[in-house]
Amino acid sequence: MAVMSPDAALDALKAIGEETRLRIVAVLRHGELTVTDLTEILGQSQPRVSRHLKLLVDAGLVTRHREGTWVFFRLTDGGAVRLLLDNVLDQLDDAAALLLADVARLDVVRERRADAAREYFEQIAPIWDQERSLHAPAGTVESAIDEVIGAGPIGRVLDIGTGTGRMLQLLADRADRAVGLDASHSMLSVARANLERVDARNVELRQGDVYSPPFDGGSFDLVVIHQVLHYLDDPLRALRQAARLVAPGGRLLVVDFAPHSHDFLRAAAHRRLGFSHEQLSAWLDDADFDCPRIVDVEPPAAHADGLTVTVWLATDRRTMRDVA
Repeated sequence: MAVMSPDAALDALKAIGEETRLRIVAVLRHGELTVTDLTEILGQSQPRVSRHLKLLVDAGLVTRHREGTWVFFRLTDGGAVRLLLDNVLDQLDDAAALLLADVARLDVVRERRADAAREYFEQIAPIWDQERSLHAPAGTVESAIDEVIGAGPIGRVLDIGTGTGRMLQLLADRADRAVGLDASHSMLSVARANLERVDARNVELRQGDVYSPPFDGGSFDLVVIHQVLHYLDDPLRALRQAARLVAPGGRLLVVDFAPHSHDFLRAAAHRRLGFSHEQLSAWLDDADFDCPRIVDVEPPAAHADGLTVTVWLATDRRTMRDVA
């Protein structure tokens, strides 16, 4: 069981022993927010909210991360501090007028964010619709992914190139920690709106480069690269970076198109027209991964020349003994 020193417990309790800071941690329990969001929700000035956030960060109750020009704040994950914080928040009366008003204003902030995400997505949707019509429905592909991964807990999960956040929605319920990485702030806004809509609270979103992901090696039990490699000039480099993040004995899931001749997709930024079993297996072997599961999801019968989606599940050959 996680434990903390008396001094650390006192620091944490002092940090939330003030009305505004208690309201901040209560609303952050619903997901990560910016200073601007919190200023609107709490009805207080930006400097005042920033000062309270600094105290919460210094006490280890809240963490911050930058996404372009935005800074997002969220409750700290795991450990004795989070356990203490959850115990305090569990005792709060959620029907209290002040907390109800905060949640109501949070809903307004989220709805506005969802509207902006929908507007952006509508601009890019036409080419996506044309592409999706050529391969099996998303539900069919996701069923194949579920079958390949298997039932049960999946530990720490990273979705590289998370896009709309769909893979996080699919996997987060079984994960101890679920993180989505994307280079595009606009796509992260779409993902954030989608995840907020389903109230996914154990999910983090980070802005970063697939060629230089901002995580320590061996940080995740399952790393997912779903429909990303075909957009990249150097997919092998990205795959190697993803493999570096997998913990010894962990797994790497790659989902992408089989080789095809639909050259029009280059207009949608596709750099590669699919990957063969042999090519991906060789790359995975080079990264010290075995690939015992490869599943092809065929296109609909109405599209004989459609896109086949291939699912590769690779396992890190290292064990904890190898890195001890």
